[in-house]
Amino acid sequence: MSAQLLESKRQLRRQMLRRRREVPAAEADRAARAAAESLITSKPARSARRIAVYAALPGELPSRPLFDAVVKNAGAALLPRTVDSERLEFFSVVCWEQLRPGRYGVPEPPADAPAIPLEAGDLVVVPGLAFDSKGNRLGHGKGYYDRAFASGTGESPMLVGFGYEFQIVDDVPHGEMDRRMDAIVTERVIRDCMGRLR
Repeated sequence: MSAQLLESKRQLRRQMLRRRREVPAAEADRAARAAAESLITSKPARSARRIAVYAALPGELPSRPLFDAVVKNAGAALLPRTVDSERLEFFSVVCWEQLRPGRYGVPEPPADAPAIPLEAGDLVVVPGLAFDSKGNRLGHGKGYYDRAFASGTGESPMLVGFGYEFQIVDDVPHGEMDRRMDAIVTERVIRDCMGRLR
């Protein structure tokens, strides 16, 4: 990755981290509920075999309303846990209170949760710091989702970015290893980035 690309990503990360910290709690809650309702009633979510979500960190668009909606509809949601410091694997969870602090303080499924391999027909909700309308995503730079769902590894689950509308920018700096999102959901709209929502 070039020094210029790294610096562009660093600048955008700083900008978005600052902007997310400024969101009042009541506004964050309203946005989370609106985005969750929009996603859970969408055609891709209704037709998905399984839905994987994540436990939001402070500052991220809260994911609890989405988790609750998925569990209400399907009986369980899948959540990620880091394995061997490098890989993400997904585990079935039926209750938010099951989650335990994991790497970087991220709430993760407990050790005894059943592992579920994800495949075509599943839907994975992905956090991010910034997105663009082409599906490019800026994460925190650890590459977990990029490695878990690398391009060219066969037909993968549908990847859906989840964030605030202000996190949509004109162009996200990206490299060839950065995995694009199929769609992006915010509190305002669902964007079809790769033509998979038709």
